[in-house]
Amino acid sequence: MSSLHHRSTARHEVERARFMSDIRDMVAVLRRQPNELLPFDWVRHLAPDGEHQLGLQTIPVDHIIGSVDRYREFDRHYLPKEPHLDERWIGVRSAQMDGKELPPIQVYKVGELYFVKDGNHRVSVARRQGQMYIDAYVIELNVAVPPDEHDTLKDLIIKGEYAQFLKATDLDRILPGHREILFTTPGRYEKLLEHIRTREYYLNQKRAAEGREPVTWDEAVESWYTRLYLRIVDNLDTHHVMFRFPGRTEADLYLWIMDHRYFLTQKYGHDVGSEEATRDFGEHFAPPLYKRTLQKVQLMLTGKLDPAM
Repeated sequence: MSSLHHRSTARHEVERARFMSDIRDMVAVLRRQPNELLPFDWVRHLAPDGEHQLGLQTIPVDHIIGSVDRYREFDRHYLPKEPHLDERWIGVRSAQMDGKELPPIQVYKVGELYFVKDGNHRVSVARRQGQMYIDAYVIELNVAVPPDEHDTLKDLIIKGEYAQFLKATDLDRILPGHREILFTTPGRYEKLLEHIRTREYYLNQKRAAEGREPVTWDEAVESWYTRLYLRIVDNLDTHHVMFRFPGRTEADLYLWIMDHRYFLTQKYGHDVGSEEATRDFGEHFAPPLYKRTLQKVQLMLTGKLDPAM
């Protein structure tokens, strides 16, 4: 077939792709889900610790979820949104149909996901044609907490705070394989550090009374995690508390229950313990059934809750 025919076919394809993008935009609004590419600038919230070149690699197309500077021109499925850029899309698709070899794209790798530095239209065409893999020059950023393809800006800010918490506590080294500690609201990790410092103070007071050496920071972190945090998490499972708080995390409940434990201790004049605080909090502060049901439906519609939960 002639190049002219290929351009005509490519023009029809890009118009169809933009129409599909409009449809996806409407569906996203109804579902209250984002339909935009992630801006690479958001990655700075993950507190990356350096970068290194991986060279030329073959990467999965569907793992490309963002762009350095073209994130407004394509939707989350890399469908084109701007008519004035049709000619570039048509040029790439026509060259593909003419049998020309397209140069590799350039991407940043963050966790297992990618952000396009150069080659957005090539990605868009590849995705539209159902292409599984694409060649790319890869620069990898070192992050302690990797992003997820459905992350919002708030999610990345929280993950960045988590990365700083892991760095401050060295929890990954002290307790490899520990449970993930994620919140649904920013600004909570400093409270965890306060809990660890309080735990350190308590242990040092106890050791001083016994004539022993002060605890190390590592010992304080391990004691906080195993004796405080993990106990409440275990109690959440034992008393089936998590399902009463749809959309919340173990870390969310941990902070609330620790505050509730303090309240109950002040009320009764003695430490009620983590198990009683967990059970009492679940019984008195869980949203009513109708509200929990509505929250679960909303979370399922936005893909943030497994229907089996």
